[in-house]
Amino acid sequence: MYNIGEEELNFLKSLTEAFGPPGFEDEPIGMVKEYVSKYADEIKFDKLGSIAAIKKGEVEKPVVLIAGHCDEVGFIVTNITKEGFIKFHTLGGWFEQVLLAQRVVIKTKKGFVHGVIASKPPHILKPEERSKVVTIDKMFIDVGATSKEEVEKLGVRVGDPIVPWSPFMTSATGKTLFGKAFDDRVGVFVASQVLRTLCEKNISHPNVVVGSATVQEEVGLRGATTIPWIVKPDIAIIVEVDIAGDVPGIQPHEAPSKLGKGPSIITFDATMIPNQRFKEFVIEVAEELKIPYQLSVVARGGTDAGRIHLYMEGRPCVVIGVPTRHIHSHVGILHREDLENTIKLVAELVKRLDSKTVESFTKF
Repeated sequence: MYNIGEEELNFLKSLTEAFGPPGFEDEPIGMVKEYVSKYADEIKFDKLGSIAAIKKGEVEKPVVLIAGHCDEVGFIVTNITKEGFIKFHTLGGWFEQVLLAQRVVIKTKKGFVHGVIASKPPHILKPEERSKVVTIDKMFIDVGATSKEEVEKLGVRVGDPIVPWSPFMTSATGKTLFGKAFDDRVGVFVASQVLRTLCEKNISHPNVVVGSATVQEEVGLRGATTIPWIVKPDIAIIVEVDIAGDVPGIQPHEAPSKLGKGPSIITFDATMIPNQRFKEFVIEVAEELKIPYQLSVVARGGTDAGRIHLYMEGRPCVVIGVPTRHIHSHVGILHREDLENTIKLVAELVKRLDSKTVESFTKF
């Protein structure tokens, strides 16, 4: 198994705590650039801001893209009331019930401003109001100000981005990790660690490997639309989170993956059906090396593969997921061993994806 050491864990901590909702990913992208530059032969960017770290192998073809998106679900300021409260809109998908009483941070021209999401106090709600879910239009962010002028002096403006405030930590069990933005900084982390492994262990690979952190996935897979035109992949592995279904109230057919049982191989999602030969190849490699894995489905939702597999005349893609509880909330939970096994599986796939193998996936 690939082991995540203290240095790697610190990078994951920094990466997940970084501020980077869709359209505002400069901080995590900068971290990725600094980290992977040591392991890549070349760094490229598309004009939306997605980064590609290129590691040359024994030959120039095929080009194997390993992609994760670096944006996180967040919000954007839409109005400041005269009393000094901030109204907001979502960037990415949120469920209203996870928002109230949660702390957030707003990035302004003067720096960061902390606040809390609030609504009308329950003590004064009418009985019929108490039984209803509070919707986002009824919420506001309280930064502790008493007027619009005070908020404006802090530098807050319409259009400023907002993300959850949620420090990264290891759980009391020592086996699981807590944090925000696991969707999908863990995919970016896996791609970076595969590059690091290839470089530091001087592993030969019959291809060119490209580790990418894409932007604006949560608002429409936008970076995934543009980055292939920069790197021109022949095949792609998209690393994402998978919805862990091992919590009360979820049936196995709704979300089959569980924490600690290995990476998920996504057999279907709403934006892509994987190349079946490639999917079977991934399963065979996992079984050959005794890497635990799970077969999963995501009936609603998709990943960057939804765009990358449509590049030019089409490209074989698979999605490998790290099972994660409570995605699109302030605190996700994942299992350290699942993350380590995902890195190992992706690295082993790279070692085997030569031209003949890649071509075999699309021979009809």
